[in-house]
Amino acid sequence: METMTRANLAEAIYAEVGLSRNESADLLESVLERISAVLESGESVKISSFGTFLVRQKGQRIGRNPKTGVEVPILPRKVLSFRPSQVLKARINNEEVEDEA
Repeated sequence: METMTRANLAEAIYAEVGLSRNESADLLESVLERISAVLESGESVKISSFGTFLVRQKGQRIGRNPKTGVEVPILPRKVLSFRPSQVLKARINNEEVEDEA
């Protein structure tokens, strides 16, 4: 199984849309930059029939070093999560489902 890369995505845009390779790469970079900026500001990004990217705040908690057993505080932080849509889940499982709005 091969991993999809930025280069692969740019090439797919080039093949599908008909823009030049440079324009395809620029379009991809622009979309990814916009998504990143919105997530950085703490907002979520919902892409219909694909899923939602969310930024969640995790509180401080006590963790444990598995080697030594010493307790260590884990500082509060933001984490990025992705919730796939029902449409994407169905596609992955080769099931039929109505397109969501």
